[in-house]
Amino acid sequence: MFYLVEEFFSIQGEGKYAGTPSYFLRTGGCNLSCEGFGTSYCVNGLVKYGCDTYFAVDRAFSASWQKIDDTNAFISHLKTEFDTIGYLPHVVITGGEPLLYAHDEVFYAIFAWLVELGVSVTFETNGIIEINFDKFPLYKKAIFALSIKLSNSGESASKRINTTAIKKITDNSDESFFKFTLDKEIIDSSAFNEIQNIISISPDKKIFCMPVGESRSTLEANDKAVFAFCIKYGYNYSDRLHIRIFDTTQGV
Repeated sequence: MFYLVEEFFSIQGEGKYAGTPSYFLRTGGCNLSCEGFGTSYCVNGLVKYGCDTYFAVDRAFSASWQKIDDTNAFISHLKTEFDTIGYLPHVVITGGEPLLYAHDEVFYAIFAWLVELGVSVTFETNGIIEINFDKFPLYKKAIFALSIKLSNSGESASKRINTTAIKKITDNSDESFFKFTLDKEIIDSSAFNEIQNIISISPDKKIFCMPVGESRSTLEANDKAVFAFCIKYGYNYSDRLHIRIFDTTQGV
């Protein structure tokens, strides 16, 4: 059983596959809160701060999450969705943190069906969960967008960096890449050293850096600094197309 927050057909807005038509499955729950990213939202009259997908992270919203516990029913649903689209899209499984469910029977069975169908699947993950690739070998066929969090997330290094998990993913998967979220403050202080320490775990992987932001205005406050940072150090710049176009992270 796993929780699904939302699903929608759109364009991938970030990272290596930005611009690719993709079907998104957003799971509920996360092992981080990332209050340092500063997205404000209100729960029961209280203002809280977190990541830009707080609605999939904060369990105060869990009453609206859908419980997926019937493999065949959900696969049938996806078949209908893909038939409506008219072709097999790239599938992006994001969150929250989708790999919280990596060893769940229903979650793995749905992923296995996608792989057997010939669908390319990307997991957008913070790289903390250790996957058992021996027991669940089809994960080797997935693409992993490793969105390892830096200190600007507000999380401690011991909580947000699991070198064993990162190494397992990069060593076992067919494809993986790093994706970092930056703002002007961390660029001016520790971003380069933090990124270098993380990528030393798997130095042959591509590196994408994108501006923090849940809205166009926040993106615009950081994008030029990230752009210059990428030029200076030879990293790949990633915009956030969905936010740039729709001014939101939800359902687009």
